[in-house]
Amino acid sequence: MVLNETEVAGRPAAAPDAPAIELIGISKAFGPVQANKDISMKVQRGTIHGIVGENGAGKSTLMSILYGFYKADKGEIKIGGVPTLIHNSDDAIKAGIGMVHQHFMLVQPFTVLENVVLGAEDGALLKPSLAKARTLLTELAHEYELDVDPDAVVGDLAVGFQQRVEILKALYRHADILILDEPTGVLTPAEADHLFRILEGLKAQGKTIILITHKLREIMAVTDTVSVMRRGEMTATVKTSETSPTQLAELMVGRRVLLRVEKEAPKVGETILQVRGLRVVDHDGVERLKGIDLDLKAGEILGVAGVAGNGQSALLEVLGGITEAAGGSVSMNGQTLDLVGGDDGRDRRHRGIGHVPEDRHRLGLVMPFAEWENSCFGYHDRPEYQANSGLMNRLFMRDDARQKIEKYDIRPPSCDLKAANFSGGNQQKIVIAREIESNPDVLLVGQPTRGVDIGAIEFIHNQIVALRDQGKAVLLVSVELEEILALSDRIIVMFDGKISGERMPNDTDENELGLLMAGIDPKESVA
Repeated sequence: MVLNETEVAGRPAAAPDAPAIELIGISKAFGPVQANKDISMKVQRGTIHGIVGENGAGKSTLMSILYGFYKADKGEIKIGGVPTLIHNSDDAIKAGIGMVHQHFMLVQPFTVLENVVLGAEDGALLKPSLAKARTLLTELAHEYELDVDPDAVVGDLAVGFQQRVEILKALYRHADILILDEPTGVLTPAEADHLFRILEGLKAQGKTIILITHKLREIMAVTDTVSVMRRGEMTATVKTSETSPTQLAELMVGRRVLLRVEKEAPKVGETILQVRGLRVVDHDGVERLKGIDLDLKAGEILGVAGVAGNGQSALLEVLGGITEAAGGSVSMNGQTLDLVGGDDGRDRRHRGIGHVPEDRHRLGLVMPFAEWENSCFGYHDRPEYQANSGLMNRLFMRDDARQKIEKYDIRPPSCDLKAANFSGGNQQKIVIAREIESNPDVLLVGQPTRGVDIGAIEFIHNQIVALRDQGKAVLLVSVELEEILALSDRIIVMFDGKISGERMPNDTDENELGLLMAGIDPKESVA
């Protein structure tokens, strides 16, 4: 049996009618940047409360204060009506708060059981703690549809199952309040739907959930109440049933936002990039690409759909010069690319291939470096970045970075700020700006709007379409089927390292694409 809050030792009993959480006048500044300004908010017990806002609006900072990662400059926190001092995450856990971060806090070589117990051991001897955790884990998994093998190594689990482990960690520590920061950013549509069923089950058991997300469709589907933040302030709190995606988008951005992609019919030209029989084998000997053939033409956006792990990442990385191929050929504008080490990412850029990688932290940015340095990485050997002395022209680089900051509305607007200190969405805009402004003939783009707010999504989509309209070719990989359907001029679907089907956006839908993602072609089944 899972303990309730009144049974957890050391936790004060909540007032019966008090909100689960009450934030009063919370403010937090980082130097000259005011991240939170006099924020007050109530979250009712046993509800799912959404928080939306643009990148850099202060959502994650506010939740980090609630979870003890940051200390507010001023303000008060009440948990269950009881004033509560939260100096660190231990205080938050003792108050019944758990947090599932956008980037999971798991030890990859450890088992599920070891990750759940880590930091919550009952004593010096680990064996009794593991035995107790195994029993409770089984009960929790059954009660909340969080089934996962306790002996599985976390690094071997799919992303959706790793997220379940994070939720189990919080529940094992008797969390009554769960904060989820962009929980569907790395999930497939099916995994996201399962997560929402889990959240509804948690709510039915009396848990309180705070959901931070940029996806208004998810807000409308699962939340009871939604709060909107803009530029560090709370601008509105409304019942979800009494609002709409259009109204929320306008509250977030402060202007009307188009929730669809507007584009003219493509003017498709000659084939720019030709791929034949492309094979990739990873370092574990697993064949990730099994003989891929595709043609990418000038003036088109070719969308690549598929469940994560079916070869899309390998396709982007081998075309971008990050990994080697085990076989096949790739040519650009009739010239063959060396796929076994002779051509690297630098050579790809020289040939006019830009690359927005799926993982901006691992492949797109150097987090401890300044924005202006990240703004020109990979292109710093271009003549315009060189000074007469033979050294890099830092003044020009910084001025160039400032222009990109203004054009792409990167916040805070400081080229000297480290990449690590920008929100995830603004980090993405740094990468997008660098690659698009390099004026590539071919843009490889993976998950272009992952963790990006609705206003920035509109802007990024428009930039990608504008590049296409200039006669450039775009290869788009996204787990968001809505994005694939809206942006693409042609769609291919990948399953198990192969292309399982090709469709035109106007002749298909999410259901058919979902079947192709599972390796089932409805047209062949009918035949």
